[in-house]
Formats: sequence, structure tokens, C-alpha cells
Amino acid sequence: MTPHGPVAVLANPTAGRGRHEGLLPAVLDALGAAGRPVRLLDAPSAAAAAQAARAAVAEGAGALVAVGGDGTVHLGLQAVAGTAVPFGTVPAGTGNDFAAEVGLPGEPLAAARALATALRAGTTRPVDLADLAGPGGYRRWYGAVLAAGFDAIVNERANTMRFPRGPRRYDVAIALELARLRPRRYALHLDGQRADLDAVLVAVGNGPCYGGGMRICPAADSTDGLLDVVVVRPISRTTFARIKPQVYLGTHVNHPAVSTYRARRVGLAAEGIRAYADGERTCPLPVEITAVPGALRVLTATG
Repeated sequence: MTPHGPVAVLANPTAGRGRHEGLLPAVLDALGAAGRPVRLLDAPSAAAAAQAARAAVAEGAGALVAVGGDGTVHLGLQAVAGTAVPFGTVPAGTGNDFAAEVGLPGEPLAAARALATALRAGTTRPVDLADLAGPGGYRRWYGAVLAAGFDAIVNERANTMRFPRGPRRYDVAIALELARLRPRRYALHLDGQRADLDAVLVAVGNGPCYGGGMRICPAADSTDGLLDVVVVRPISRTTFARIKPQVYLGTHVNHPAVSTYRARRVGLAAEGIRAYADGERTCPLPVEITAVPGALRVLTATG
């Protein structure tokens, strides 16, 4: 990292289903108020974006800023995790859970101005990330939540559907999978202690939220060096449908079918489940997840 090097910007113009289309020039201008060169990365695809972000960091970027939702943030994390390059995010997606977790304004231009203030002052703070290891040497960082139960199955179903488009696709996928709801047998390892259990939902949080404000792991704290695990044990479809809206408030953890755990290292195995981290498709189980304290430096106006 060059302390006063250029600010590399990773942008997803289709984030938030295009509702912030045309905002990028104003965001770049706001970031430029920090007095640093601002370089928009060429990222026509996810693979190109990941490569461009890594190259920018290797070439001495002074900071990396992701403009988009949690998917864009997830790509950016792969480039800066474990480095001294500060990271910022301008929330412009459908789900902006990571930006909310690190305390940035929810309005894109306000977030860009806050990041410019941080860049001028050089203020950052450390936050934890989760290091995900899967089969065949698969490795990935994530900042929010890994889903490995019903919600992962819904995502996998939605990704195979061509109709309907937009959020209705997920509504349909939820209805289809709810009709097929059944418990899976999991092997859960918490700091080396194994428990075998049946569950319909398992989530492992570095932060509390996924899916645009759903507080699935409400007590998770990205500065405590620990992962929070939430398990929903076998329940009826009716009970599951009744509990699920409570996730927005985090009160689902009060239900007797819901168990919570905390550990530095979490192992998770089950048949037929592909995990989703920060809303992004990752690898099939089994996985091992490790909390890495201070793996990321986030830009903050308050130091």
C-alpha cells in the first residue's frame, strides 16, 4: 500500500437493480474531495472485478472502495483481507449489510463523503473477517453471514430459475422450498467440540445481518474475534413461516427451537448443502470457518 496512493473504486453499475444508475460520477467526485487520485477499475464481470481489485492492491492502491451491494463488497474483501490497504463501501445494492455493520451512512453520497473525510484524515479501524475453507482447497473471506440451511437452499433454487425476475423469484423459491422443508443431519464443530444435530437452518455470522437487514445472528459482533452460530432445529412448516419474519428484529432466537453458539472456529458438514456467504454462492459443505481478528482495515471518519 502507498499511504497516499490512488483510491481504487470497484463499482457494480447494476447493483440495487439499477436504482442508483447514474450516481457513479457523483460518487467519484465525492471521493475525489479527499485530494487523492481516484481510479475506477475496469470490471465488466465478477471475474474481471476480482482480478482488477487484486491488481490494484498489488500495484500500491492507497485504498479500495466498493460501490454496490454485499456482492460487490464480497469481491473487494478478497483483494484487501489480510493487507494494510483500507477498505470502504458505498452502499448502492439491494442488500447493504456490511456497510451498516461498519457504521457507514445508508445513503450512497453521504457514505462517499464520509469515506472522503476518512481518506483525508487517514483514519481506519480494524474489523474481523471470517476465513472460509472448503473442499479441494477452496478459500474465501466473508464479512457478514454464511448461510448453510434453508436460506442457502432457497438461494440455490432461485439461481436456477429464469422466471420470475427480480425479488419475486426469491418469493417463489421460498414457497417451493418451504413446501419441501425437512431437517438435515449436521455435524457441528465448535472449537473442536463436535455435536451431531438435526436442523432446518444453520447460519454462521461474523456480523449480525444478511439479506438486507435480516438479523439472523443478532448478537454477532465483527470486533470480538468470535463467530456466532444460529441453529433452527426441526419445526413444522407453519412454525417456520411464523418465526421467519422475526428475523428482521432478531427475536427469533427466543424461540425454543433456536439455539445459539459462539466460537473462534466452526466446522460444519451436511449432505447436499452448498453454502452462501455474504449472499454469494460458495462451496458445498463440509466447511471450516475461522474468525480472524483485525483482518480488515475499514475507513472511518471517527478513527
